Amino acid sequence: MIHILLVNWLKKMADTNSHNNKALKINLDDTVFGTFAEIGGGQETSAMFFRVGGASGTVAKTICAYHKSFSDSLYNQGNKSGRYVSEGRLRKMLEKEYAELDLHLAKQDESSQRIFAFANTVETINFRKDNQGHGWVGIRFRLESSGNINDVILHVNLHEKESVQQQITLGILGVNLIYGVYHYASQPEVLLKSLMDNIPADSLEINMIRMEGPDFQHVDNRILSVQLVKNGMTPLAIFDRNGNTQQPGDMLYKKHVLLLRGSFRPITYAGFDMLKTGYSLMKKELQTDKNNSLVFCEMTLDNLLEKGSFNERDFLDRVDLLNGMGQNVMISRFREFYRLTDYLSNIKISNLRLIIGAETLLKLTEKKYYKDLKGGILEAFGRLFLNNVKMYVYPSIIEEKNLLLTSENIPVRVSEKNLYKYILSNGQIMDITDYKMKFLYCSSHKVLDLLIKNDNNWETMVPVYISEHIRKNNLFGCNDCK
Repeated sequence: MIHILLVNWLKKMADTNSHNNKALKINLDDTVFGTFAEIGGGQETSAMFFRVGGASGTVAKTICAYHKSFSDSLYNQGNKSGRYVSEGRLRKMLEKEYAELDLHLAKQDESSQRIFAFANTVETINFRKDNQGHGWVGIRFRLESSGNINDVILHVNLHEKESVQQQITLGILGVNLIYGVYHYASQPEVLLKSLMDNIPADSLEINMIRMEGPDFQHVDNRILSVQLVKNGMTPLAIFDRNGNTQQPGDMLYKKHVLLLRGSFRPITYAGFDMLKTGYSLMKKELQTDKNNSLVFCEMTLDNLLEKGSFNERDFLDRVDLLNGMGQNVMISRFREFYRLTDYLSNIKISNLRLIIGAETLLKLTEKKYYKDLKGGILEAFGRLFLNNVKMYVYPSIIEEKNLLLTSENIPVRVSEKNLYKYILSNGQIMDITDYKMKFLYCSSHKVLDLLIKNDNNWETMVPVYISEHIRKNNLFGCNDCK
């Protein structure tokens, strides 16, 4: 009788979605069984399952390989040490722990359970407060006792100021992840949002996620990348030219980065000329090569929203075109360039070069855009033009006036002219000079207008690959133009 009352009380306690109640629900589910491997600073996830009670049917094993040599002996035998807080180390942990548990249960003829291996490898803030807390968190699991093996991998940046706070937050995240895969696997966007349950938005940033495996075949991780940005879980997400999501800190670290912002709906000859001439200028200025430099097409969240809502298909159409032409893609929440440079400065890139049209540069010199800053345009330019940041200016053509705008002749207002001259004289704004004049008349807006009018002249403004793809898939209002 007492046992029945206790079970009923525990179930009642598990009715809400606090992290304790999530852990309790998992503990009360006798079909879920797994191991916990937590190295580095993240030691709290398994502890949370123990604290709520009933963990004996859930926790097969916990392990903390804190010392580097022990971590290597368990997860990296026979190989060079490598980085400990890395995706590679996390995957080795998941592979070893899951295989070990699966083999043990098979020998015991206890393979009827839905097993998992949870792992994290984390660097929390140190006592000197001079490092960036971050880590990799993941789970390998099956939804049915004899089902498919799936993985969820994510990278987090930790923003709290004390190590103990970061550890608790990581514990809650781990509980959310384990609970999420067993309750929301068929709803990936719900699973994604649930990772931040009971976690203050300013304490943790999830800047990369991958859902992999047969039960996630319907998931496009590029969409999840945008959802991370849209949901405020990170201000920036990236994926490479093959469409694979990447961790910004790893991909951009110590690289010379060239970035072109736009809607790319679609990218035109002008856009490709900006990328080509911008890269040529960066190569000449910084002696870069393909091994130490990266080029990105960046879209802000504003560029992805239609009447306030996110059109997934339209977004993927644009990305497919860019990836098909070998371009890396960046998604950000930063409308203002100075906020973008603020963020990227924390990633420790070598240099940042922003390709910008002359008309856009003119808008940047207008102080009305900086009313929310106490220091106004002075503060904005101070944050934008860091020592390792420059702007490459692609000329704009004002057709009605037959006027070519460059950084040298844009009509800056008198009140901002001296500030602009100072930045120009410092060499932080450089003109692109080897452009092709005929491409200056191409723009995404013109292409869209012509597409809507069924005017085939739009094809003269985009590369053949782009036009063929648009026709084949009826993109961007190209109705019945196959």
